[in-house]
Amino acid sequence: MATRSNRVPFLFRPLPRGSRLLKHALLIGFGLIMLYPLLWMISSSLKPEDLIFREPGLWPSAVTMDNYIEGWSALKHSFGYYLWNSAVITGLSVAANLVACSLAAYAFARLNFPLKKVWFAIMLGSIMLPYHVTVVPQYIVFANMDWINTIWPLVVPKFLATDAFFIFLMVQFIRTLPRELDEAAAIDGAGYWRIFLQVILPLCMPALATTGIFTFIWTWNDFFSQNLYLTNSDNLTVAVALRQFLDSSGESSWGPMFAMSIVSLGPIFGFFLAGQKYLIRGMATTGLK
Repeated sequence: MATRSNRVPFLFRPLPRGSRLLKHALLIGFGLIMLYPLLWMISSSLKPEDLIFREPGLWPSAVTMDNYIEGWSALKHSFGYYLWNSAVITGLSVAANLVACSLAAYAFARLNFPLKKVWFAIMLGSIMLPYHVTVVPQYIVFANMDWINTIWPLVVPKFLATDAFFIFLMVQFIRTLPRELDEAAAIDGAGYWRIFLQVILPLCMPALATTGIFTFIWTWNDFFSQNLYLTNSDNLTVAVALRQFLDSSGESSWGPMFAMSIVSLGPIFGFFLAGQKYLIRGMATTGLK
């Protein structure tokens, strides 16, 4: 009689110690390669401007903070002014996406309304539609509304749940929650709004954290839309203000630009580190379901 083999499949066998060390060495090497541009920019921001391209290494022969001091006040306004502009637009965008996308996702995942599947398919189809296809009609609409050089073209669409990717993300997450929770709340007399606010929303913290983090990063780093709608120098954001350090004639302030680039990365790292535990908790919770 044939017996079942107890051999472990090749792909699941533990690697020898030498192979594990080699694998970790390769991962560390590739990680350093990916981090090299960031490390070089940090090093260049601490060098005198005449040494930035003469000394391509990471370790500067001379260290100075003049690039940070000069870059902070090199433009029409102090760099803190542009940080504040970006913070306002990014904060409103994060709040808008969290509110609007969660409401739309709850409707698609839990409620029944006419042509629900058709609207859901249209919403998914909009994910595959490149942004540059709609930018011209949107610009014409916003120009007719006299919204150019204001933050409204960058913020108002997000209150209308136009980021279909985050809606789909939350729909998939809400569908993993048992409907018995909704039914129990309904038996206790809760309506749709109370079920959403007191039952569904608290359980969606991992999806909300993911939405908030990615919205923050994408909006903070957005150059195209902000450069398109904010042409007045008083309304510039960080992404557009950094472009002002580059001169088409070749007289570019590389040192101050690198210094302010490092400053502009601070809020991104801070926001990501603050929400990282929610991402990890979300992955762990999803794995237990």
